[in-house]
Amino acid sequence: MRDAYHEELDSIGDSLVEMARLVGSAIGRATTAMLDADLKMAESVIAADQKVDDLQHDLEARAIALLARQQPVATDLRIVVTSLRMSADLERSGDLAQHVAKLARLRFPESAVPRDLHATILEMGQLAQRLMAKAAEVIITKDVDLALQLEQDDDEMDQLHRTLFQHLMDDRWKHGIETAVDVTLLGRYYERFADHAVSVAKRVVYLVTGEHADEIQAAGSTGPSAGSTGSAPVEGA
Repeated sequence: MRDAYHEELDSIGDSLVEMARLVGSAIGRATTAMLDADLKMAESVIAADQKVDDLQHDLEARAIALLARQQPVATDLRIVVTSLRMSADLERSGDLAQHVAKLARLRFPESAVPRDLHATILEMGQLAQRLMAKAAEVIITKDVDLALQLEQDDDEMDQLHRTLFQHLMDDRWKHGIETAVDVTLLGRYYERFADHAVSVAKRVVYLVTGEHADEIQAAGSTGPSAGSTGSAPVEGA
């Protein structure tokens, strides 16, 4: 029975990794659909979000069943509760990728992004995908140092977000109000997607150490390494 219990915990981790990989792919494909005005790809991203939703619902059901049957305590309880919160972050990330794809579909056959902003949006999309890939790696490895790095990586997204606003506020902006609204929304989608990736990583820090990432950083410590914790739950692969 105990082996089956830990297999259930591991399977929850597997689902989290799969969700992270799916939403990371989704934001990359949504960005391509946006910049290339690719309606077929936009539709595929929109449709694929259902799989992310299904994974979250299944994870929630299994986690609640574990809570009811096993009444976990200490580390095991932290695993289940933290996993539920991570699944919510990942589901919301999938929604944000879907929003990008829906905007691409709305403006088809044109692109919602002016040509002079293509490079910035492309960079934001690629960065969002990298951040989520790193979040997936953190779930698998329980590497606290890597998890704490994500917040620093997110600074790059914040800078790109500011760059978009500089273009929008420039007196030379010539693309009209509708495009300005589209670009504002896109910037927000990417910025929030990155925030969710950071949130997932922070939750892994709490899972491993029992401390919040902000507390560890404020104390000037990177926390214990993944290998020193002795905790093996939520295996990713």
